Amino acid sequence: MKPKIVRNIPRADPNLIQTLGRLGVATLHEAQDRTGLMNAHMRPLYPAAAVAGSAITVLCPPGDNFTIHVAIEFCREGDVLVVAITEATGQEYGMFGELLATTCVRRGVCGLVIDAGVRDTAELTRMDFPVWSKAITAQGTVKAAVGSVNLPMVCAGAQVHPGDVIVGDADGVVVVQRDAVPEVAKAAEERREKEALIRRRLERGERGLDIYGWRDRLAQLGVEYEE
Repeated sequence: MKPKIVRNIPRADPNLIQTLGRLGVATLHEAQDRTGLMNAHMRPLYPAAAVAGSAITVLCPPGDNFTIHVAIEFCREGDVLVVAITEATGQEYGMFGELLATTCVRRGVCGLVIDAGVRDTAELTRMDFPVWSKAITAQGTVKAAVGSVNLPMVCAGAQVHPGDVIVGDADGVVVVQRDAVPEVAKAAEERREKEALIRRRLERGERGLDIYGWRDRLAQLGVEYEE
């Protein structure tokens, strides 16, 4: 397949992106009917890592990070690099390190989500550059082939379109489709408010079984209690 690079993509409203970031991965995942979550192997490089931004999608050949260098040229401030590998056997390479992070920071890229390995992790943590990856490895790469930039792809089990909103925190990474951002933000805000009310009731000593009305369900399931 011939490499293809799309220079310009539509992006969501920056204010709504900030709102999604504030709401967090778990709430957004639930608010959009438990969809968009990347596989659990995508872990933050350090516990406090958090990001919310527009996806620049990058599809790389195995063991070759040339396309990441190419993609950075088309990034804007607030974008998130989302990188997948064309073959699962190519995910064991350290595709991203300190020098790439340095140029990302200079371009205003606010984070990286990569279904492969990263290296120079001490330096990336020191730079406070948010990263979610499949692995940490010093296995080197080459720059011999080019993949694709800003095409729809699957990263860590989630469909990602260029310009979709990527939110990452300690709970993982979730994708919010760009066209759905306003409704997901509204649903997530409502969910957050509902959870705040439930939290106050739990703090007062009420039981979850009563708050959620689950005692009838236990009876319907035939649960029997014994002293």
